[in-house]
Amino acid sequence: MFGQLGQLTNLLKNAGKIREGMKDMQARMAAARHVGEAGGGQARAVVDGTGDLVEVRVDPALLADKDLLEDLVCAAVRDGIRRSREAAAREMSELTGGMDLGGMSKMLGGLP
Repeated sequence: MFGQLGQLTNLLKNAGKIREGMKDMQARMAAARHVGEAGGGQARAVVDGTGDLVEVRVDPALLADKDLLEDLVCAAVRDGIRRSREAAAREMSELTGGMDLGGMSKMLGGLP
């Protein structure tokens, strides 16, 4: 409990710095591009740092097999989204100095 209280105190002390860092992080995330691939690169999906799909590319050879094309595009999009989320988590961890905000939200009543 005291460890979480210490984290909360530290978070409150650094709220302004964290707020500025959040603005910078949001700009970096919007500009970031994460490439997801499937089928050995036959299907590629580019997702920005906020998780929005930006681009899809497919090998023209896939056009002959609709089912495979659909499966590989879905897999590539999932991979791009996963990479985007992982990058966002790393950014947030750096911003908060590695503080576990998930545990703090539980302490504050289960906030999301």
